[in-house]
Amino acid sequence: MKPTWQSAETLKAPFPAFGGKSSVADDVWQRFGDVRNYVEPFAFSAAVLLRRPLPFSGVETINDINGYVANFWRAVQRDPEQVTEWADSPVNECDLMAWHLWLVERKETLAESLMSDPDYFDAKIAGKWCWGSCCWIGSGWCSGEGPWHRVQNDDGSWQLVHLGNAGPGLGVNRKRVHLGNAGLGVNRKLVHLGDAGRGVNCQRGTSGVYAWMQALADRLALVRVCCGDWSRVCGPTPTVGRGLTAVFLDPPYPSEDRADVYGHTEDRTVATDVYQWCLQWQDDPRMRIALCGYDGEHDLPGWERFAWKARGGYGLQAKNGNDNCNRERIWFSPKCLTPNDFPLFASEPHQTDLLGEPSP
Repeated sequence: MKPTWQSAETLKAPFPAFGGKSSVADDVWQRFGDVRNYVEPFAFSAAVLLRRPLPFSGVETINDINGYVANFWRAVQRDPEQVTEWADSPVNECDLMAWHLWLVERKETLAESLMSDPDYFDAKIAGKWCWGSCCWIGSGWCSGEGPWHRVQNDDGSWQLVHLGNAGPGLGVNRKRVHLGNAGLGVNRKLVHLGDAGRGVNCQRGTSGVYAWMQALADRLALVRVCCGDWSRVCGPTPTVGRGLTAVFLDPPYPSEDRADVYGHTEDRTVATDVYQWCLQWQDDPRMRIALCGYDGEHDLPGWERFAWKARGGYGLQAKNGNDNCNRERIWFSPKCLTPNDFPLFASEPHQTDLLGEPSP
């Protein structure tokens, strides 16, 4: 007897996810179906994972090369209470600047710890990164790209300095500023006050935030959270070696007019490598693949090309005439199902259509 598939609890990441795929996740699962193994190599908000229909069994793996992202999901998974304590704070521009500097200074060591130890996480970093993501306007949160640095004075106090103002009288100790890591700076931003003065996008009070974090922890209880290059979780062992596998690929788009989605410096060549990987695995009956990109970005004969409209973010709003939201596409490999093969729950309405004929 086939299982009765139900809607997954409507869970979303508690931070803004520009470029996220939550609105189209139901369409993805229509084509993946009841797979034994699921891999999301560019997780970010883990939107597709969180919208997986219930019930299911098997292995799930998410990965992100951004240490802040991977650390957040690990920390929520292991210690949602502590993440809540650090995330639930009022919006304050001075605090935002200070925590931004504090987080950027820990960027490299965080990634190293996550990659070398699968059990490592830091709840404080996770909570403040989440809080700041909600306060920050636009892209660049914790990117480390900007002129501002924090310098420790002789008395142990800290001072904010701008590398372009190294002249006399500004209190800048040139010997203490590490110019070799020019990427470890910050850009000043105005805080986002559109969420009624709270940092995290949810109801007021720690109890509301904790309920959200605990629900995420319950959902992620058996999920493997990795940090590193996408290819590490796309080899035969973590994919088809575990049975019928679905892989959702949402790599950084190579388009120059697409704003960086989050704080890791995006490698615009990754999409090309992912495309070649798709060609290698497209005909394997054990593999169902979804590849995201802009219209015309990928040439994949025999794949279903699915058009949808993104909601858009700050970058889109700031550029008049930017039509990126209408260029979104998802390519489904030939071994994916047709929508009617896997009845799902009713999707929320959004603008989608099919381009071309589904593969047999």
